Amino acid sequence: MANSKYAYVRNFELPDPLLPGCFLVCRIDGHSFHRFSEEHGFAKPNDERALQLMDHAAKDLMAEFKDIDLAFGESDEFSFLLRKSTQLYNRRQSKILSTLTSYFTSCYVFHWPRYFPETPLRYPPSFDGRIVLYPDERAIRDYFAWRQADTHINNLYNTVFWALVQQGGQTTTEAHATLRGTVSAQKHEILFQRFKINYNEISARFRKGSVVVREKTSEPEGSQDTGDLPEAVASTTVRKPKAGQREKPKMTVEVLHCDIIGDEFWDARPHLLAH
Repeated sequence: MANSKYAYVRNFELPDPLLPGCFLVCRIDGHSFHRFSEEHGFAKPNDERALQLMDHAAKDLMAEFKDIDLAFGESDEFSFLLRKSTQLYNRRQSKILSTLTSYFTSCYVFHWPRYFPETPLRYPPSFDGRIVLYPDERAIRDYFAWRQADTHINNLYNTVFWALVQQGGQTTTEAHATLRGTVSAQKHEILFQRFKINYNEISARFRKGSVVVREKTSEPEGSQDTGDLPEAVASTTVRKPKAGQREKPKMTVEVLHCDIIGDEFWDARPHLLAH
């Protein structure tokens, strides 16, 4: 940046480094997506195409930013876990938040035609974002448990609500009145007794949300798929570790629909909270 007599204005910029030694969670949320989903004809209570598009944007974000090891998505929101040790943009909050939010939004728009080939965008979607710091592993686990529990609560309500409207002939006002004050067991009973729907048999994507995780594979990092290459070329393509050098496990980004409230998921992936 060139020096000039005007350069003093840089002094008005405030530093905004995030505290060291803390996990970073960036939560990206659709802005006015109730209107957006109506304008673009999303299916109720869940539009699988829209959820797949969100997953795709999340995977692209994790592929671009290697310090993100885990993400969780439901409806029009995604939460991304950055390593405690991350030095991304020197931990500048404004830089991290603006870049992650804008990149996710760009990916969402970029992949839209793949999932909605017959529905052109009527206006640009937008997402807002926030970064929250968490001090330890327990807080991180509780955060993601909170988001998954929220997924279940919202999806159960929406599933019963739209069954009452679409199959039960109720208005939206009447459906809200029917569900007012009901607990989980009563909602399950309405679904099964009136509509023969077993909630536990509904797609796990809807009930549990999307878990996008950086997984370790048995294939060492740096190895390449050479199945279609001639043997002579393949032998020079595969990089071999130097003598005495440990092979790094290859990491892939996978989308799962599983429980993250219990211990099993975390015990199988200690690397997620190790940094």
